[in-house]
Amino acid sequence: MTSEVQSLEDRLLGGLDDEQRTVATTLQGPLCVLAGAGTGKTRAITHRIAYGVHAGVYQPQRLLAVTFTSRAAAEMRSRLRDLGVGGVQARTFHAAALRQLQYFWPQAVGGQLPGLLEHKAQAIAEAARRLRLTVDRAAIRDLASEIEWAKVSMLTPSTYLQGAAGRGEPGGLQPPTVARLFQAYEDVKIDRNLIDFEDVLLVTVGILQEDPKVAAEVREQYRYFVVDEYQDVSPLQQRLLELWLGGREELCVVGDASQTIYSFTGATSAHLLEFGQRFPAATVVKLVRDYRSTPQVVDLANRLLGARRSSGPAADRLWAEPLQLLAQRPAGPAPEFAECSDDEAEAAAVAQRISKLVAAGTEPKDIAVLFRTNGQSEAFEQALTAAGIGYQLRGGERFFNRREVRDALLQLRGAARTQPTGISLGQAVRDVLSSLGYADTAPSGSGATRERWESLSALVALADELSASRGEAFGMPEFVLELHERSAAQHAPAVQGVTLASLHAAKGLEWDAVFLVGLSEGLVPISFADTPTTVDEERRLLYVGITRAREFLHLSWSLSRTPGGRAHRRPSRFLDGLRPGSLRTTASAAGSSSARRRREYRGPAVCRVCGTVLESGAERKVGRCADCPPSYDEGTFESLRAWRLEQAREADVPAFVVFTDATLTAIAEARPGSLDDLAKVAGVGKAKLERYGDAVLELLRGA
Repeated sequence: MTSEVQSLEDRLLGGLDDEQRTVATTLQGPLCVLAGAGTGKTRAITHRIAYGVHAGVYQPQRLLAVTFTSRAAAEMRSRLRDLGVGGVQARTFHAAALRQLQYFWPQAVGGQLPGLLEHKAQAIAEAARRLRLTVDRAAIRDLASEIEWAKVSMLTPSTYLQGAAGRGEPGGLQPPTVARLFQAYEDVKIDRNLIDFEDVLLVTVGILQEDPKVAAEVREQYRYFVVDEYQDVSPLQQRLLELWLGGREELCVVGDASQTIYSFTGATSAHLLEFGQRFPAATVVKLVRDYRSTPQVVDLANRLLGARRSSGPAADRLWAEPLQLLAQRPAGPAPEFAECSDDEAEAAAVAQRISKLVAAGTEPKDIAVLFRTNGQSEAFEQALTAAGIGYQLRGGERFFNRREVRDALLQLRGAARTQPTGISLGQAVRDVLSSLGYADTAPSGSGATRERWESLSALVALADELSASRGEAFGMPEFVLELHERSAAQHAPAVQGVTLASLHAAKGLEWDAVFLVGLSEGLVPISFADTPTTVDEERRLLYVGITRAREFLHLSWSLSRTPGGRAHRRPSRFLDGLRPGSLRTTASAAGSSSARRRREYRGPAVCRVCGTVLESGAERKVGRCADCPPSYDEGTFESLRAWRLEQAREADVPAFVVFTDATLTAIAEARPGSLDDLAKVAGVGKAKLERYGDAVLELLRGA
């Protein structure tokens, strides 16, 4: 081995473990990397790309790396630049497809590319008006998600009914009505000469399928492909990838089926799990050494997945054998479990525990509070504010849209034209931002002044970080260019404050200390996860939450929603066997399982009016055929619908999340007189009984 080759190997492969090194040196042919949480997958694939470029196997401009978020793409580009291969394209599926569509549209279609519809709400509202449908904001949001799901699942308005069987009533509308609205939405776009984000993929797929010259040109441009988070690809994205490849096998995919948490958007881990069947000659590498979390956190994550039991053939086919993570960090504290009397008490206890961590030296930016739904954040926002602890709400105002950040970019851009000499980049940035209120010491208290300082402080910290990694040649002009690229990708630097985020929004992130809150039945798993497959996804979601923690992990739940309320809640079934003093399956859970088994095998449900076997879930829920006459009072049913709409608006959720039409029908027909009677109605679980039971009974008594 020559000294030059030895130097290259030392520089790019020296810090990798054996499995990562195998990934980095397998440069050709199909490669499947099964990478557990915290196992250094991004490090492995970026070093693979860099090693391949420096070894002369890859030409940077001929390789396309695909990620699922702009932030992840920006981070990959930054890492590749640090490794000396800045010419590699790292983009999301949509960004890569849009770039190709903009280039090929004139020759493949002709004319000017239609405008891009960034938000569907107005177009859906217009489609509803054309059909004379009444939809509120929550229904529009839910219908937008349903249309997105349909399109990435490669369904059209004419095939929607067949493909969407069993998906419920999005926006409170029956499936045939949703199909009509889907078509009306497409008509609105055509009338306005617009395409949406899903159309970008669909049209690109169409052009590549129909135009051999365009397909050949794309395949000549890109010879090698890397796809990160491959467990999250949709059927449409998979089809686009296949067209890019054109039958070739120069593909590296990276994923973890145990982190599949976006099935509701059309994502499926089937492509990852079946990779070896499509490419029999594929090399498969498993990354299981967890460098992120302590052995205590890793053990809890492993046990959570290991506790899953068979849920039937359909669900078992979609459940992959989990990777058994091996912790590489030193031992840390045992995970903490806390039961609280109500939501307010839980938030106060979490804020108090965070105060102790901060006092002991943990930076607020290294702490996160993660919850199942965004509606849970308010109690923790109030508790942290009362404790004088700054926070940032992930999913709130974007970092680069903040006024102080926009002002800072203007000042830095001006400073870049008169490059300061004799001082470090970090000091130069400090000098510029001092005119906007930055100081080395944080202001006391919280509020707008503290938030402004935290934004500016994040820019200073980023300047220090990049200066250290890029060297002295990285000056103010380069820093401004970096900020411009990060702004376009919304790749924000870390802000000094506790992060509040949903479990879904936390994917791909990590913190020293993580608080998983609201871990009670009805929230985790969420109440509308009513099939084995959706419950499995909720288990994976909790797994993602646990594996965000590097060292400290706190899990909590409350017994009641409000102070003084009935203590009807119980800890999440996923904590059985994990929390101290709990069995793998509690007696109540075992009783529920037995009851479910008895219900499952008691024979087909039949209509109580005509005796016909009931086929749909909605029919079984109300106990009669859709064609048979209802036995409820119309006034009572309309009162229930009006009450449901009010509840949905207050919670800012789709109406069917409160109760579906089928459940409302069943309630109206059964007219329960007590909570016990109401609990027997299909679709009314414990969480909904606690949340809505008294109000429903009061409404029925009034009716």
